[in-house]
Amino acid sequence: MRSEEIRKGFLEYFRQREHKVVPSSPLIPQDDPTLLFTNAGMNQFKGVLLGKEERGFKRAASCQKCLRASGKHNDLEEVGKDGFHHTFFEMLGNWSFGDYYKREAIIYAWEYITNELALPPDRLWISVYEEDDESFQIWRKTIGIPEERIAKLGKRDNFWMMGEVGPCGPCSEIYYDFQPEEGKGFNPHSERFSEIWNLVFIQFNREESGKHSPLPFRSVDTGMGLERVAAVTQGVRSNYQTDLFLPLMDWLEEASPNGNLSSKRVISDHIRALSFPIAEGVIPSNEGRGYVIRRILRRAARHGRLLGLRKPFLYKLSSLLVDLMGGVYPELIAKREHIALVIKAEEERFGETLDLGMELFSRVARRVKGEGGDRISGQDAFKLYDTYGFPLDLIQVMAEEEGLKVDLEGFNSLMKEQRERARKGAKFGHGVQVSVEPIPQTEFLGYQTLQVEGKIIWLKGEGEEIEVALDKTPFYAEQGGQVGDRGRITAAGLEILVEDTTKRDGATIHRGKLVKGRPQEGMVVTARVDEDWRRGVERSHTATHLLQAALRRTLGGHIHQSGSLVEPDRLRFDFTHFKGLDQEQIRVVESLVNEKIREDIKVETYLTSLEEAKAQGAIALFGEKYGEKVRVVQVGDFSRELCGGTHLQSTGQIGYFRLEKEEGIAAGVRRIEASVGEKAWRLARQEKELVGRLSAVLKADPAELEEKIRKLLQERTTLQKEAQKVRGVSYRKLMEEVVKRAVVVNGVKVAQGKVEARNREELLQLADALRDELGSGVGLLGTTLEGKPTLLLVVTKDLVAAKGLKAGELISKVASLMGGRGGGNPYLAQAGGGDSSKLDGIIKGFPSILKESL
Repeated sequence: MRSEEIRKGFLEYFRQREHKVVPSSPLIPQDDPTLLFTNAGMNQFKGVLLGKEERGFKRAASCQKCLRASGKHNDLEEVGKDGFHHTFFEMLGNWSFGDYYKREAIIYAWEYITNELALPPDRLWISVYEEDDESFQIWRKTIGIPEERIAKLGKRDNFWMMGEVGPCGPCSEIYYDFQPEEGKGFNPHSERFSEIWNLVFIQFNREESGKHSPLPFRSVDTGMGLERVAAVTQGVRSNYQTDLFLPLMDWLEEASPNGNLSSKRVISDHIRALSFPIAEGVIPSNEGRGYVIRRILRRAARHGRLLGLRKPFLYKLSSLLVDLMGGVYPELIAKREHIALVIKAEEERFGETLDLGMELFSRVARRVKGEGGDRISGQDAFKLYDTYGFPLDLIQVMAEEEGLKVDLEGFNSLMKEQRERARKGAKFGHGVQVSVEPIPQTEFLGYQTLQVEGKIIWLKGEGEEIEVALDKTPFYAEQGGQVGDRGRITAAGLEILVEDTTKRDGATIHRGKLVKGRPQEGMVVTARVDEDWRRGVERSHTATHLLQAALRRTLGGHIHQSGSLVEPDRLRFDFTHFKGLDQEQIRVVESLVNEKIREDIKVETYLTSLEEAKAQGAIALFGEKYGEKVRVVQVGDFSRELCGGTHLQSTGQIGYFRLEKEEGIAAGVRRIEASVGEKAWRLARQEKELVGRLSAVLKADPAELEEKIRKLLQERTTLQKEAQKVRGVSYRKLMEEVVKRAVVVNGVKVAQGKVEARNREELLQLADALRDELGSGVGLLGTTLEGKPTLLLVVTKDLVAAKGLKAGELISKVASLMGGRGGGNPYLAQAGGGDSSKLDGIIKGFPSILKESL
């Protein structure tokens, strides 16, 4: 059975059993700071399971994209070792929220597996939690599984917990037996058995004390890995032999016929783990999600080297993946070019890092062997892992090739320290903190008015600092890049200065300072938004929509927002594009935005379904969590976007748009900073005044300024070259005098002297002149730069080769005599710092110092 049939059949099976089929949520979790990536089908239902959120259904089913490469659930280092571990995978699942429970869940699962998938019952084994007799009896008596094929296991295997605190409960798992001929005996951790479905029965809430309290309602959460089910139904032992991976594996086999299987598994898995997050806007970087993606890419690239693929190749494989999975996940097709460009840029960047890492490994291996050792230290292995992106398993392979081992204990100790630091400083945790103080939701009325009478429903604060939630408010809470509103909350004898507005569990939190009075829950107050602040934000927000539309028309439809900041009269817009904009493109974009401002186009908003909005061509922010009804912001026929922010009534109210800066911030991501309204006008006026002042200083009309400045720069360059020639002659004459005083030490000409130099550049020029005058020899120059003693040492190339003299090593010895530090390459080295009173003595005594080295 093909994987596509399994997906469709599973969802249809549960649709017929009154389950709401919901689409996969994005890999980038929404409203969940506890996760870097979606790692289970239940993530999007976490609020429902916690009792914080309600949906319009009690039963659900989905096929969820999942990524496990960080945090508690991390299979990254296991991928490639066997045929069933993955970072990216698809999770088939069904849920019951206070509806059916163990009996129905078990019956549904058994009927699907034995009837729809037609798996032989005698090849299926069951595990249950050792204290869950109810599930055991259902399997034994209702389903009819022989008692000897039902294993009772402990908490480690069959008790599920969302985190250190939160929902939890016993689970029951279904296993497929690949080798029934081996007879009785069940081991869930052996390759003979493949876990294909986990049925979790959520009935408790784990408290910080460790106590399990009953939940208000019981739920069912099941998960079945598509890859494992595909392997079973397609009659293969390895997931990598299924139709989900075969085209990728075949491509790698053709590219490297003799390459090892483990590396091909790693690469075919990792290209999936790369392409999906990148399609959602994740860019390789040194922190958070970007760091995880960078590590995955580098691991795949290093395995490519093991297959002999030294040039970038992953970006080519990404196109094949899009062909393979784009029909199910259309976001891959929409971002095909973007995915390939991001991966290629990172591959090229890593190629340089990889060469440096290989050089480091070679040095380490030589040093270990030279010292008579037999293992790479944990510190060296960790540096290769952390700095150069070398996976541990590959470090071990490289070490084995050199006849060495790796200090795993030392490596794991450093790894543990890093994880502990990350845990303490991370924004992303691994558990779910269950709020003991839920805040009622707030009704937002800020689209219609800037002033509302509301009632205080929650408050918190110490001294002047205060947080307040109202039952209704005109204040817009920070989200979607738009900053929160400012203003005041007042009542008789009460005044609160609101400095920021944020969202928390559906409630709008007004943060600020208590100016006077004492607020209390139930108090009726007047909430009033600062109109100047709101209008300034709206100018920037509406201008941001015009900017994105202008970029798409100028650069192409691949442009998508990857981040934004909307403040009063200032905006920042991050977007996907792989080249910097040239001056003509910047001019066109800026002109197009201002053209639409001058047209004073009406800005309209309306509610519609998500499907209808997309059909109308509305741009959605990929990965954003949208409900069944969405709000569309339309600017004539120029721009149409899904947006919940506040906007002007017409584009003319923006006044003026000024593009201030365009730069790259990551591979494949550009950033534009712009100002609008009065701020843009003030900047334009300041620029005009500057041009006026320059015109006066240079005695030229504004139109002639560019040419006048160009001529001045040309004249300056000419004068600098002439001065350089004069100084060169002067330097040579000065160094002739130094070389005339040279002495010969053990057959080596040695010249030294104290010179005057204004900066390091002049000192380097003197050193070049000294080397030329020496022809063959060693020279030392000393001076004082910025009040510090400074030495520069040169060794001619012939002596480096014949005598083994190295400037970097010599300068270290010399610098230590005056308490300074130095270093450099074999031909040129510099030292500085220490006791300046010793400078003259060191210069004078240099021949003796060199004699010791020779």
